[in-house]
Amino acid sequence: MKELTKAEDQVMQILWQIEKGFVKDIIEQMPNPKPAYNTVSTIVRILENKGFVDHTSFGKTHEYFPIISKDKYSKFYLNNMLKGYFNGSFQNLVSFFAKDNKLDVQDLDALVQQLENLKKDK
Repeated sequence: MKELTKAEDQVMQILWQIEKGFVKDIIEQMPNPKPAYNTVSTIVRILENKGFVDHTSFGKTHEYFPIISKDKYSKFYLNNMLKGYFNGSFQNLVSFFAKDNKLDVQDLDALVQQLENLKKDK
C-alpha cells in the first residue's frame, strides 16, 4: 500500500463517507472553491491505479467506491508515521505529545487506564 497525497486523501475521505459515488458526487462534497471535474476525475483514476478505489460502469460513466477501508489505511499510515518519526515506538509518540503539552493530566490518566484494561484482558 502506498501513502496518499493530500488531494488523494481528500477524495478518499469523501468516498469513505459517502461509500460510493460519481465524480460529480465527490465534487459536491468538496469545499469551495471546488476543483475542476477533470482534476477530480484524474485523482480518482490515480486512486484506482493505486488499488484504493474500484468502479461500476454505467455506459460511459463510472460510480466509484473504496476497496481499502478507512481503518486499514489509518493503521498503515499511523504505523508509517511511528516508524518514520518516532523510531517505531508508541512510547516516544506519547512522550512527544506529553512534552508538547498536547496531553493534559486527565488525558494521560485515561491513557493509563486504557492500557491497564488492555493488560487485564490479555
